[in-house]
Amino acid sequence: GFSFSVDGGIARITLHRTEVGNALDMAATRSLLEAAIRCDNDDAVRCVVISARGKMFCAGGDVQGFKSAGDALQGYIREITGYLHLAVSRFARMKKPIVTAINGAAAGAGFGLALLGDIVIAAERASFVIAYPGLGYTPDGGISWLLPRLVGLRKAQEIILLNQKIRAEEALAIGLITRVVPADELDHTANAIAQQLAVSATGALGESRQLLLESMGNSLEAQLELESRTISDQSVSAHGREGLAAFLAGRTPNFE
Repeated sequence: GFSFSVDGGIARITLHRTEVGNALDMAATRSLLEAAIRCDNDDAVRCVVISARGKMFCAGGDVQGFKSAGDALQGYIREITGYLHLAVSRFARMKKPIVTAINGAAAGAGFGLALLGDIVIAAERASFVIAYPGLGYTPDGGISWLLPRLVGLRKAQEIILLNQKIRAEEALAIGLITRVVPADELDHTANAIAQQLAVSATGALGESRQLLLESMGNSLEAQLELESRTISDQSVSAHGREGLAAFLAGRTPNFE
């Protein structure tokens, strides 16, 4: 379903089931979970890039798999979403940033996977659609949690209930993605950002991801306490010590 490689601190997950629009079948979601666990646990990985080959980013769940499940469809969907959701949770909670590069249409679970990036770069031809209502299904992959936090409840209602297709420029305007670039610049832009992240203070970036994730459910006072504990812990970490020393010496810090 995809290739996985690690080079220069960057893990690259590239979807390439191009003959089915990079749709996710049972094997692909299981492999995605394995990749998420490896990215989380491997100290050599400092940043993750998720991209795709072909015309689409990801068509979502492989509907042919739904068809072949027959009368066992309910159990099949519980299993495939189980792998997908464990992968999404691991990616969201790991202490490493994610860049997603969206080359074309992202639908269903592909929509959720695209939005999972901390930095989401889309080609001009990219588009985003929930797709679930067209099947008579409901969102998965964390979409119902993440979407209202990105674009607000009212816009999320419109996107989900009206099954609205969003083109790249509108996605940028409503805060769904980070940047739109010409198709031939997509890989270069995503890689440049990943390289910048990989040589940054990844410890601080990881803790910042955690703070942002927890802010959604915390009171102001709980978040302030977390911020105080986190920044004081980071000040005595290797990255924190190097950052301060470099600043005081007027040199560029080396966080690698």
